[in-house]
Amino acid sequence: MPLRALLYTLLAIVLVGCSPNQDPDQLSIGGPFEFTSQDPSRDGYLYTRLQVAETLLDVDAHGQLLPGLAEAWSRSQDGLIWRFTLREGVRFHDGALLDATAVVRALQVAQSKPGVLAAAPVEAFEAEGERTLRVRLSRPYNPLAAVLAHYTSVILSPASYDAQGQVTRLQGTGPYQVERFDPPHHLGVVRFAGYWGAPAKIQRVVYLTGHRAESRALQVMAGQTDIVYTLDPASLDLLRRRDNVRVHSHAIPRTIQLKLNLADPLLATRDTRLALSLALDRHGLTQGVLRVPEGEAGQLVPPALSAWHLADLPVAPRDLARARALLAAQGWQAADDGVLQRRGERFQLRLMTYADRPELFQLATAIQAQWRELGVDLQVSVVNSSDIPAGHHNGSLQVALIARNYGNIADPLGLLLADFGDGGNGDWGAMGWQDSELPALLAAQQIERDPTRYHARAQRVARILVDELPLIPVLYYTQQTAVSSRVQGFSFDPYERNYRIAEMSFSPCCN
Repeated sequence: MPLRALLYTLLAIVLVGCSPNQDPDQLSIGGPFEFTSQDPSRDGYLYTRLQVAETLLDVDAHGQLLPGLAEAWSRSQDGLIWRFTLREGVRFHDGALLDATAVVRALQVAQSKPGVLAAAPVEAFEAEGERTLRVRLSRPYNPLAAVLAHYTSVILSPASYDAQGQVTRLQGTGPYQVERFDPPHHLGVVRFAGYWGAPAKIQRVVYLTGHRAESRALQVMAGQTDIVYTLDPASLDLLRRRDNVRVHSHAIPRTIQLKLNLADPLLATRDTRLALSLALDRHGLTQGVLRVPEGEAGQLVPPALSAWHLADLPVAPRDLARARALLAAQGWQAADDGVLQRRGERFQLRLMTYADRPELFQLATAIQAQWRELGVDLQVSVVNSSDIPAGHHNGSLQVALIARNYGNIADPLGLLLADFGDGGNGDWGAMGWQDSELPALLAAQQIERDPTRYHARAQRVARILVDELPLIPVLYYTQQTAVSSRVQGFSFDPYERNYRIAEMSFSPCCN
């Protein structure tokens, strides 16, 4: 048995010996992301995943919009007026009735804070009677419905906010309500008896933050945790050999990519970026590091978002010879130590990544070795994920390895507008790069109603991003989840909006 696997086994035995019996009425979930508030603009993803807060619209596994708190919606012929009909009889956790006035208040607060709604051209949210929300736009905006399905657009009770619009106690409409709030590592929720839909089967759920993926894997092996999200690749083989654990692998619309500062002279030219891309052995990375098949990414938007993905474009194989020729044409020559130099300057780059997704550091060190073969000296550091948008805005970031969620909004147009639209400067998008054609293409998509023209324009956007490489795609992301055998009814939301815990139950034999 390899040393690493032996250590895992011994630690799991120790944990089993000292762990308390699992609460038969409580589901425990382990994840990597800390939380600090109950404000949807900051940590709203956690409250939709734990089914505490809900949005007007929902999203199915294929990215199609479904009724949520709104049972129907429509828009005017000119696209400037949208109406949403609210469900009848929905109550917030504080007992207040959901009505159009409460929805207006929640969306006005969301619009005033950082989030996708702030970028939408909304002139006003208005109540028309008790059950109709009217939204007036300054210009047509196709992604509005998808934006209202985003976690920052959840609908909270008016009692959730103070006079300044800050959330003091989150009161949503979901099948669970907050019972214990101990940031940044412990959040407990309890079943809400007054839920408007099908009641949850499990009484209590606790979310526990644990930074080290190895620790989370050990906890589920030892029976201390029921579900663990975002596993490290090294733990997968050992977990798959456990009788009391099932490992689930799901492709999600997230792309691991290299974010570059194109204002840096080292990275400004398209041929340089192409050389760095050609130096990547994507097949080796997906097989040797992630340990999943067919994860190589040749474009930014993953296949699940088919309108924006070029289906007939193969992933270019590694081609070091061509990569070296592209750099040599720009005057780069190898020095005695193998690092490229030009006019006395070494080709040296600084890469940042973050520990919240454990595979990123392993991938970063592998990329470091692959680029070293090209002659690029890459220095790797692990930082807080918040340091990357901070470096984007102050210009200090040079290269970052990130996992970008293109399904964060059901229609990726909103995200692409934030990154590449007129004035776009998204925190996780391109840096120091503008294209003469992209903003007009994306602007036209906001008002396009013809599906054929919409698809053709989306394909053109995808082609520009492939050709110009403002960011370098590396791999498509696979979510790895370990689930205790005592959990029944587990399923995974590829858009990562909802843990679907209300549909789960415990196996009678395991309690």
